Parts: sequence; structure tokens; C-alpha cells
Amino acid sequence: MKDGGSVGDLPSACRQDRWLFRLREQTGERRQRSWPAGWRRCGGLNHDDRWAGQTVEMAVSLPTDVRRILQEHGLRPSRALGQNFLSDPNTARRIARLAGVGPGDAVVEVGAGLGSLTVALASTGAVVTAIETDRHLVPILRERVDPLGVAVVHADATALRWPDVLAGSSRWALVANLPYNVAVPIVLRVLDEAPMVERLLVMVQREVAERLAAPAGSRVYGSVSVHVAYWGEAAVVGRVPATVFVPRPNVESALVVIDRRSRPAVDPDVVGAERLFSVVRAGFAQRRKMLRRSLAGVVDPLAFAAAGVAADARAEELDVFAWGRLAAWSPTTLT
Repeated sequence: MKDGGSVGDLPSACRQDRWLFRLREQTGERRQRSWPAGWRRCGGLNHDDRWAGQTVEMAVSLPTDVRRILQEHGLRPSRALGQNFLSDPNTARRIARLAGVGPGDAVVEVGAGLGSLTVALASTGAVVTAIETDRHLVPILRERVDPLGVAVVHADATALRWPDVLAGSSRWALVANLPYNVAVPIVLRVLDEAPMVERLLVMVQREVAERLAAPAGSRVYGSVSVHVAYWGEAAVVGRVPATVFVPRPNVESALVVIDRRSRPAVDPDVVGAERLFSVVRAGFAQRRKMLRRSLAGVVDPLAFAAAGVAADARAEELDVFAWGRLAAWSPTTLT
């Protein structure tokens, strides 16, 4: 609803919210610095969740009042853990829709926090496993999502063994609001170590999202872009404003989806992933230099012509397939 709209422009629930809002202004309650426990926003107005009922069906549509929950438990968001909690239920539902998951689908969420996105995912009928590293948040998260059948795992996603956690199904989707400081390592580890994860939908810093999905020739295309392209096809599918987080970050976020290929872009029988990625990293380590210089001692000079790659090209000009040809060549391939 735009500012200045009439009460009649609102859905019935929000019309009630407007009435409640005006009543509290008249009684002076509006001047309080914060609303009582259980209050949330609805179309820019205030609505008392305590009137909504306590059934699981109703719970899945309710947002997490992040500030209230943190205050009640004497907690503050951890900068060290990169905690920015999603506080907008519409954004959570939007992410769940973009994930394309539904009844019976196996979904793993990384960094579940206070459960805003977890609840939205569970409401689709998906079977959700939520991973959270903060021991202070785990009991709060379990209290909220246990009634929805969500399995909560207390673990550090940067160090856990993915095949062990995901042993319950052969096909998974990963959906996550990833801390900015560990987003890229988590995505790459999942792609490298968890082939059962067929789709990733992650919310990350906008610049990181663009780098994960960048095509060859883009100014933000780099070794991470090639690494992602080796395993899947990536695209930025939406932006997320800073206003939907608590605390509010200083950067804009974006949603990037990665659909895993049925086979890697470069045949691992021709060149192994370790060799390929080492060549790519060497090329991008000095991206301003021509490849014949940046890859000196890494790639045989004869490889360029054999692979159809110009020796004076620069790293950002090569797509994953060209990198594969370059990394695969060796003198033994000569006929």
C-alpha cells in the first residue's frame, strides 16, 4: 500500500491493523519506543501476533520478531559470525518460491539463525534440515521449528562433512542466507564435495553474487566464476534490500541460483578438477598480464596454439571450456 492510502485499500487483516494503530495513538501507547512482545508490521501498520492463534498452520505464516527475540534471550548479532538476520516474511517466502521446492523435497539450509527462512521453506512441504553454528541460537531455533518437522544440526558449515549430513536423500536443494565472510568457501565446498546437492539458491552480498554468476569477458569474472561454471550454470535471480535484515548491513544483497550440471563442463577423465583449478588460479593471480606470462611454468608454451587459445589473451577472456583445453594439454597429446 502506498503512503496516504485509505483504510478501504487494505486487506481486511490490515484494516484491523490500522484501527489498532489509531487506537493506540489515541491512548498514547504509540509513543512507546518499542512495541510489546508479539507485534509485527503489516502493510506499514502494527498487528498483534498474540491474536493470531497458536496452530502450526498459522505459525508458518508469521515472521520472526528479531529484535524482540534477541532481547528476550539477552543476545546480540555476532559480527564475528557475520550475523544479519532476515526479518521480513515476504522476502523469506519469495526465496522459498525461487528455490522451487515443494512437498517431500529434501532441503538443507545453512545459517538458519532464528528461523525466518526455515519456516518459509517448511511451509512449502519440503523436508528441511537446518544448520546453525551459533550455540546460543540453536535452542531458540529448535523451539520455533521443531513443530514443523525441521531437523536442526548444530555445526559449522565451513568444516562439516557434507556427505554425512546429507545421507538421508540422494537429491537435495541448498537454500541459505549466507554470512558474507564465508559465502564463497561454502558454495565451492558444496559444489566440490556434495554432488547430491542439485540446486543452490543463496543470498549473498550483491558483488559476490555477480562474481559467482559472471560470464567470460565480464569485469567481475574470475577464478571463482570458472569454478562455479565447471559444476553448474549460475544466474542472479533477484536483489534484496538491506532494510529486511537485523542489523541492517551496509551492502545490498542478491540471490544467485546454481543448477548443477549432470556432468562437469570439462571431462574429468581428460583433466582433473585439481589441475584445472590450479591453472585457472594461476592465470587470474596476475589477470592484467597476458596468459603466456601469467602461466609461465604452469602451462607449456605449445599448449596455447594446440588449445586454440591466444597466448596474448588475458584470463577473463577464457570460458571454462577454453580453460579446460589449456589445462588438459601436455606434450604427450602430440600426434
